[in-house]
Amino acid sequence: MARRVGELIERVGRAGALPQDSDELRLRKASLVLSSLLITVLSFVWVTLYFIKGLPGSAVIPLTYQCVSIASIVLFLRTKRFRLFRTSQLLMMLILPAALQWSLGGFVPSSGVILWSFTAPLGALLFAGTKESAPWFVAFVAITVALGVADPHLVSRATVIGRPLIVSLFVLNIAGVTFTCFMMLRYFVGQRERALVALDTEHRNLVQEQERSERLLLNVLPAPIAARLKASPGVIADGFADVTVLFADIVNFTPLSDRVSPDQLVRLLDGLFTDFDALVERYDLEKIKTIGDAYMVAGGLPVERPDHVQAVAEMALEMNATVARNAASIGDGLSLRIGIDTGPVVAGVIGRKKFIYDLWGDTVNTASRMESHGAPGRIHVTARTRDRLADSFEMECRGEIQIKGKGSMTTYFLLGRRR
Repeated sequence: MARRVGELIERVGRAGALPQDSDELRLRKASLVLSSLLITVLSFVWVTLYFIKGLPGSAVIPLTYQCVSIASIVLFLRTKRFRLFRTSQLLMMLILPAALQWSLGGFVPSSGVILWSFTAPLGALLFAGTKESAPWFVAFVAITVALGVADPHLVSRATVIGRPLIVSLFVLNIAGVTFTCFMMLRYFVGQRERALVALDTEHRNLVQEQERSERLLLNVLPAPIAARLKASPGVIADGFADVTVLFADIVNFTPLSDRVSPDQLVRLLDGLFTDFDALVERYDLEKIKTIGDAYMVAGGLPVERPDHVQAVAEMALEMNATVARNAASIGDGLSLRIGIDTGPVVAGVIGRKKFIYDLWGDTVNTASRMESHGAPGRIHVTARTRDRLADSFEMECRGEIQIKGKGSMTTYFLLGRRR
């Protein structure tokens, strides 16, 4: 039952909201509606007591508040004119208690009913903001002072009301005002806390989504390039004078794809390329892309490093070892052709949809030719790559061969590290 009443109050409180309202404005509207309803209900006590005591003139004042308050709530729910509703409610909260105190003859006969006027500046603070609340507080202080000055000259109704009822009404006024203020603040603060919790949850979800997006972006682009692209979207192109490029291709992949199921084939590629990705991380290189069963890696970009040739050579040797282990597990003669070249390249981001970080230049083309003119299970390198590795790696000269688009070239096979 209590929950249904709470839901009903919540529904009434939010009935005046507009679709375009901010959460803060919705909260202010709901709080004022609920506060007005609370004061309207509580004022029945004063209406009843003053009528019983034969003070109809005084009883009419809280009764007027009840009638006007209900009418203003209904008008607000129909028209959604919050400023009019707020001003009318605050004016009644400010003036009617003062009028009631005047009619009863001062502070003591009215049991300090002027305390109810304090709900006006408090309401202005909650429902209008700090700037608009100051005049209401000044008005409350001014009215209180004026009543204090006029108090000795007012006609007291204390004898009609009686001391026991005056004391009782003092208790009711103090308890009623504090209860109303507490409930106004409790509802307002409670709703704000709920909003802050929701906002915090939304913020955490947004942060998690940003982190997922960041991870996805870093799976496509190197971290420095991703940072540049986020800072200033546009064409990114850089020239690098010294980069090592590696191409690797699975030998006889097409016949293999005819012999195994699609699921097995994808699992095989995924396992191999996942192992290759781990090698890229270990040697701090940059994976450029995969095309079918081909894998492309570069060293020395986007951040330059002096040992990129050695790092790529180490990875090439590990790639062959990885493929050999996988070949043993599936019982097939699986092997790689690997080609490597070292030299200048142009690197950049192309496209606006499904963009990639790619490389261009003679070094890229030559590394690709080294792979395609290589041998299964061997690492085929150019003379300029060999010159950078000769001190620490063993090489086998292949001699001069004809390379498509390049003519005659002396090339080498990388065998391993020197012992």
